Amino acid sequence: MSPRLIINPLAEEDLREAKAWHDDQRQGLGTEFIDEITLVFDRIIRSPMVHAIHFRGLRIALARRFRYAVVYRLDDDQITVVAIYHTSRHPRTWHVRSEPNG
Repeated sequence: MSPRLIINPLAEEDLREAKAWHDDQRQGLGTEFIDEITLVFDRIIRSPMVHAIHFRGLRIALARRFRYAVVYRLDDDQITVVAIYHTSRHPRTWHVRSEPNG
């Protein structure tokens, strides 16, 4: 049985902001971005342990087409996405989310 994927509210906001930014660049690009991040989610669900732990139990999966990363925590039967961020940003933007309730 695959672990279930939970997207925390701050990560949902990351996703909304990134989609809006991409839509402002070119019509339809935001949808292409969401499609790419969905592929990252699918890869994480299929093989959640393939990505190394980087910081306080958090793992990072990179998007292939866009310079974005999905930061997640793996617990027994649940994957929690804590951040979706552009890789040029400083990690401190998501380090503060490293606690399970953060």
